[in-house]
Amino acid sequence: MDSPVAVLLVADAVGITTLEYLLNKHSGPVRLPNLARLGLGRLVKGGERLGKPGNGFAMSVEQASASADSVIGHREMMGIVDGGTYSLFPDGFPAEYIKELERKIGRKTIFNKMAGGMEAIELNAAEHEKTGFPIVYASKCDPLIQIAMDEAVIPVSEQHKIADAAFALARDMKIPVTRAIARAYVRTAGGLARTANRHDAVLPMERKTLVDILYSEKVWTVSVGKTGELVNTVYHEKIKLSDPAFVSPQLQSLFVHPQRKDTNPLSAQGTLNAVLSAKAVWRPKGTFIFSNLVDTDSLYGHTRDVAGSLAALEGVDKAVGILEAAVGKGGLLIITADHGMAHREDYGYHNKEPLPLLAEIAGENGLGKLKAGKGRTLADAGWLVSQYFGCEEKFAAESGLAHLF
Repeated sequence: MDSPVAVLLVADAVGITTLEYLLNKHSGPVRLPNLARLGLGRLVKGGERLGKPGNGFAMSVEQASASADSVIGHREMMGIVDGGTYSLFPDGFPAEYIKELERKIGRKTIFNKMAGGMEAIELNAAEHEKTGFPIVYASKCDPLIQIAMDEAVIPVSEQHKIADAAFALARDMKIPVTRAIARAYVRTAGGLARTANRHDAVLPMERKTLVDILYSEKVWTVSVGKTGELVNTVYHEKIKLSDPAFVSPQLQSLFVHPQRKDTNPLSAQGTLNAVLSAKAVWRPKGTFIFSNLVDTDSLYGHTRDVAGSLAALEGVDKAVGILEAAVGKGGLLIITADHGMAHREDYGYHNKEPLPLLAEIAGENGLGKLKAGKGRTLADAGWLVSQYFGCEEKFAAESGLAHLF
């Protein structure tokens, strides 16, 4: 292969314990031939149901970071281990915080309770439309502040400034959260739908990440979906597709919520577009693509939809097969998860648990000359990518994680 291509694909919230739970609760067939061939079945009790095993590299890894959170998980992959702990807010955010936030943004707010994302929007959309007051709510599973706003009521540019102000204030007031999200939504013929115009204000980076190192080494770096907001550093390209017109026929059936309540469907297409561009455009040092497929988390995990979660994972599997063919011989493909999902009686909660790490160099047995780290942590995803591009020594030094590798 003239120009090396590495894809790191995050199947959001699909931990090993999570998958075992889903398989236990689902008596029907589960078709994951590509993930099974890469070795997923060897990591999971009951994994023989998934399909025939092959020669891919598969191992169970643990988070070295303290918290099960999307920001924390993605950053660990890129070399930042976070020992901090963060809080949920079952009773909403402190009154003094809300009062000061309203002063800073020049608008009153409403709700300030813990709720699921669409739940908070559906409960408050009418009042929001009438008053123009943003809907503030606490996540049931992530240590973050969410602020939902209708794009027809508050312009997207203002929504982003509100999220930035909310997070800066939380940092000033020592409120232990990892980010603030502007949850943009619109009214459609089918109801309310969140859009791709969300904006995440997140914790500052403590040090250089693998993305920074690859960028400096002239490797073309691409974020697909929310990875560029979670690991918010410099990328050559950020891809967020939201128009179904740009989904190719081979991917049309994937990741489509029946009521189109979210804009997750198009990250699989965005990843494929990035791979095809990498093969067509002059990039002598290669291309790194960091992609998140979030449906297994946001659409089906939190709603405790077992059949939906497994159907979304089957979509991930189909995407893996398409991406394998696209990267071509010598390309590196890694599939992992950022955290697990505990299906409790009331909600799906992010869970710290063993995570799968599957990898292959297309056309070779397993990983070829690449070696997993001795720590067996989520940072191994970045360690494999750094070896592939020949910058492993710099990655180990910059991350401070040489003891894990």
